[in-house]
Amino acid sequence: MARRTVPIIKKLLQSAENSLSSPTLNLTRSITYMPRPGEGAPRGVTLIPGDGIGPLVTGAVEQVMDAMHAPVYFERYDVQGDMSRFPQEVLDSIKKNKVCLKGGLMTPVGGGVSSLNVQLRKELDLFASLVNCFNLPGLQTRHENVDIVVIRENTEGEYAGLEHEVVPGVVESLKVITKFCSERIARYAFEYAYLNNRKKVTAVHKANIMKLADGLFLESCREVATKYPGITYNEIIVDNCCMQLVSKPEQFDVMVTPNLYGNLVANTAAGIAGGTGFMPGGNVGPDHAVFEQGASAGNVGHSKLIEQKKANPVALLLSAAMMLRHLQFPSFADRLETAVKCVIAEGKYLTKDLGGDSTTQEVVDAVIAALD
Repeated sequence: MARRTVPIIKKLLQSAENSLSSPTLNLTRSITYMPRPGEGAPRGVTLIPGDGIGPLVTGAVEQVMDAMHAPVYFERYDVQGDMSRFPQEVLDSIKKNKVCLKGGLMTPVGGGVSSLNVQLRKELDLFASLVNCFNLPGLQTRHENVDIVVIRENTEGEYAGLEHEVVPGVVESLKVITKFCSERIARYAFEYAYLNNRKKVTAVHKANIMKLADGLFLESCREVATKYPGITYNEIIVDNCCMQLVSKPEQFDVMVTPNLYGNLVANTAAGIAGGTGFMPGGNVGPDHAVFEQGASAGNVGHSKLIEQKKANPVALLLSAAMMLRHLQFPSFADRLETAVKCVIAEGKYLTKDLGGDSTTQEVVDAVIAALD
């Protein structure tokens, strides 16, 4: 019996050597993720469909999550952007679950109604907004090699909402910048860059004009930068930044900005990389995270998209992948992201903003079919 075993072992060893030396070796799995006991238990996520196309794209995420058997369940709440305040039961749900996925909420222009988006950020102290703007294989854009992460301070600046009429015809709007908020957004940007193997952080400012406010922001960024010698740090004035973005976007890596500039920079970067319809994003604080379409949800109330059911669900699907990683479900995140990228690369099922004519449901069906 022992003599018969020897040639079998030799054959197995020879087969293993041939496999290792073969140039076509294809490792389909990375080193395994080892969860802590109990991490596979389903996690509650607060779901806010939002206005306009919101129910379409959040419904797309629900379908894909169900098809993957992802370990999450949704607590759904209807919130509209014209409400005066966020309903308390919704805030309580987010505080309990720690995580929320939301569609766009329309903010009335002018008038006395404050933005529910801003209210939510302040209530939950979601001090950091993160938008990832990148090229997707299969989509033709003016620029290649774009992979920019815009990290924006989310709670102060021009969005502080401190406005009043001094005398009839004269309105004063205050921009608030604090050392505390500037330091923590800078720390978050450098920490993100460090944990994600990013090489450079660029601070965007207007300190040549707003010397005290933006000067304080820059001072905070410089102090934090000294603690990360392995990451290149530089600064750029916001108007020059916009020009550089549209001419040579590949020079940027991680960008850290005060509130208003970040909104403008993120939308510009998204447009350069191919459009806001597939840019994922989220807002995070010490205890909670809210995931949503990364760049401007200006199409949220697009009546034609709603009637034809042709809203692009890709941005929210990729934001959902970000959420799954945040919840420490990396394999589900990888499956979802890979399926979305396969559908985009194939080019058969694309919505109008990406050069196709597919409905939301057709894109969803294609993503589900592409799941491994």
